[in-house]
Amino acid sequence: MPTKQILTSTSRYRDQAHYHITHKRRQAFYALPQKHWQMLSAPPFNILDRLNRIDDAIEKNAVIADAFVSSGVAMYDLEPPSAGQHYTHVQGHPFSTRPGSEWQGPVNPIDQEKAHSTVKQLYRDWSAEGAAERRACFEPVVNALNDEYTNIPIAQRGNVKVLVPGAGLGRSVFEINRAGYTVEGNEISYHQIIASNYMLNFTTEAGQFELHPWIHGFSNHLSRDDQLQMVRIPDVHPQTALQSIASQTDVHPFERMSFSSADFCVAYKEEAEREAFNAVTTIFFIDTAPNVVNYVETVHNCLKKGGVWINLGPLKWHFENSTPSEKENERANERKKGSANERKKGSDNEGVGDPGSVELTEEEVMALVQASGFVIEKHETMHISTGYIGNAKSMWESVYHPSFWVARKQ
Repeated sequence: MPTKQILTSTSRYRDQAHYHITHKRRQAFYALPQKHWQMLSAPPFNILDRLNRIDDAIEKNAVIADAFVSSGVAMYDLEPPSAGQHYTHVQGHPFSTRPGSEWQGPVNPIDQEKAHSTVKQLYRDWSAEGAAERRACFEPVVNALNDEYTNIPIAQRGNVKVLVPGAGLGRSVFEINRAGYTVEGNEISYHQIIASNYMLNFTTEAGQFELHPWIHGFSNHLSRDDQLQMVRIPDVHPQTALQSIASQTDVHPFERMSFSSADFCVAYKEEAEREAFNAVTTIFFIDTAPNVVNYVETVHNCLKKGGVWINLGPLKWHFENSTPSEKENERANERKKGSANERKKGSDNEGVGDPGSVELTEEEVMALVQASGFVIEKHETMHISTGYIGNAKSMWESVYHPSFWVARKQ
């Protein structure tokens, strides 16, 4: 079962992180000339002590990974823990797992990297310290929605259906829901689906977990304390926040939020989804397409006539330089991961499984959107600057100047 493979990689965050982050470094450290490693073991360097501190931080992050596994097991209705396996209870969900016999199979390196990156991304979506990136990326989208429906009282915005492809860890879905809309998040990554499910539905309080987002890398740190920075997540308890506004809306916020786990193009190009949504919002998403024409066609299919598509993001094409054979491997991998129902939908050449790929410029994307039945009503480029899971204390910083536009379906 593919979900068990994902849960296995998440459940093994602890031992995989200890092995790759600290164990290998200890081996390399002791391979130094003896006089060098002895010098660096003593003050003011204390390298071995610092690696011990990294191990302690890994344990804190692993508590979060264990929680994701717990809710994922319940979410996908997997078999209960069998006798003799080692499981520990974590508050707020039915049970949590630590690696037992069912969870110790080989881990796909790609899945393991996704497990690590998902934990790290919590910094951007669910910490107070990540608020600057959220303001840059989420606020313009929510503000554009509010501008579009300014004549609809907040209490009645539940009649407006918003689709969020590439919903990730669920923060944008939460913010749009909190603004009063009925929102459906869509995500293809099981790692992120499991994590978002936990953050939205199983956290018990703000600041529940300690997160050390920067321990996976050892480059460009000014100090070891910067590498070991701790933040608390979530910065807001989603259920409490949504419950607090329940009296302000005609439809309870809990009834206005849902998630789908599927390839965007396969699921939302279906006839059943035709003109199902008033608005589609895409944030750092369209460049995940091997064939962006499919994305544009899918948005057009599921958006009502006169509905708006609000987009914010760069064009860092994820499949740039991928060969057709590499794309075929990706397609085969996605076939394995999709449910039987998802696999029978659509053609072989859709979504991330499309064997072809193309990279367009910003001008070409805008021309494609207009040629596909949309009118561009607002377009700004280089107006917003933002990082993506950026460490403000790092000696190296990556900055995007994303495009922001609003298009209306004719």
